[in-house]
Amino acid sequence: MLRVEEVLEQLDASHTAFAFPDLNHGYYYAVDARLHAFRDEDRWALVVETVGYNPRGANLYDVLHVYGNCLTRGKPGFENSDFLARVDNMTDVEDRDNPECYRGNVPIIVRGVPLAVTAPAGEDLWETMRRLVPAHRELLLADEQELRARIPKDLPEVLRLPVPVRSTARSPRSSPPATVRATARRSRQTPIGRTGLIPARCSPPQLPKGPAAVSCARSSHEHRSQGSAIGRGRTGGGSG
Repeated sequence: MLRVEEVLEQLDASHTAFAFPDLNHGYYYAVDARLHAFRDEDRWALVVETVGYNPRGANLYDVLHVYGNCLTRGKPGFENSDFLARVDNMTDVEDRDNPECYRGNVPIIVRGVPLAVTAPAGEDLWETMRRLVPAHRELLLADEQELRARIPKDLPEVLRLPVPVRSTARSPRSSPPATVRATARRSRQTPIGRTGLIPARCSPPQLPKGPAAVSCARSSHEHRSQGSAIGRGRTGGGSG
């Protein structure tokens, strides 16, 4: 028998440990998010994906926050293996002379697929990454194998939000649905701290890239409160 209290206890504990999904993270620039719910008579699981550009980790990450009473390994929340770097050619995409900015005229290779983006050279990388949504969001978000890396493969999925949009199959001349247009407009908003929708801009110290990238990404993810404070302080965000 499933108990609502059991679910809430895990989510509350994750929030207390600063491991709860946070779209207003000080070191992450939100690009996309998705929630998955799984259950049967006795088991349950939740997987919350938060895709964001992380300057400290030097990549675009899909972070999987995993909860449930049937995890096949690890504890509720996230582990190193739950940080999924998406861009294969960040060293080519990022302007070496202007860090955290788009180099220009370079395709973004996501999971082996080159994606052309119409973005000016010098644009903030998080804004360039947001241009990949919604047309290529399925490449940014987790596939079935990644989703079930820590939950049983036979556990039925009963809910997925938002519902997948087959935008890549539409004619280039056709207009996307209103909900997709609204999502795209929100994803291209300038990062500001007052709305709470998109994290305020911050420029944390440059940390080692390469093998240490995931470690840096997780470290910044776990220090959410400190990162948010830095972001607000440097941009004048917040309500004060």
